[in-house]
Amino acid sequence: MRRLPDLTLMLVTDAAMMARRGVVETSLAAVAGGVTVVQLRDKTASDESLTALARALRESLAPLGVPLIVNDRVNVAIAAEAEGLHIGQEDGSPAEARARIGTEMILGLSVTGPADVATVDPAVVDYVGLGPVIASATKADAAPPLGLDGTRAIGATLGLPWVAIGGIDVGNAAAIIATGASGLAVVSAIAAADDPRAAAAELRAAIQEGRVA
Repeated sequence: MRRLPDLTLMLVTDAAMMARRGVVETSLAAVAGGVTVVQLRDKTASDESLTALARALRESLAPLGVPLIVNDRVNVAIAAEAEGLHIGQEDGSPAEARARIGTEMILGLSVTGPADVATVDPAVVDYVGLGPVIASATKADAAPPLGLDGTRAIGATLGLPWVAIGGIDVGNAAAIIATGASGLAVVSAIAAADDPRAAAAELRAAIQEGRVA
């Protein structure tokens, strides 16, 4: 039986934004501030280089009890022995991904609107990434933003834990977590921050505020 990690605050990496410190160093600083899951995302790196980075990141995160999820790259997730894989609607069927990664690895699936809900099979998928909630500059091909009401409405139909993603920052985190999300997934709010640890800590505080509101 797969055990779902704490989804409270997921950092989605961006190599360009993290170039100053490096992906591993930025991720570790963010974990020190309260990030609970790291998702490694890089659409342009080779499988070989991304596998090397994934292994280094996993080795650094494992002693801290923070799981590594690899975005899209099934081969990389398997080779690096990551704790999870996250796929989008365009990355093949969840059933095919599950067949490749086996029964133990966590599988996340992106949902961008009501039409995607039918692709969520709780027997196959462990959690959903729902969004974009708000228009985001970090993904040029993102679907139209759902807004708070749309996020809340779709989230209520999923039947699985879900994290909200897209345009999230410390100013709107409390309102977004209050839509019913299990957690928030962020890119630039941490990856581009001058102080990733402080940025993560501020987001955790905002999440707590939204949960008790």
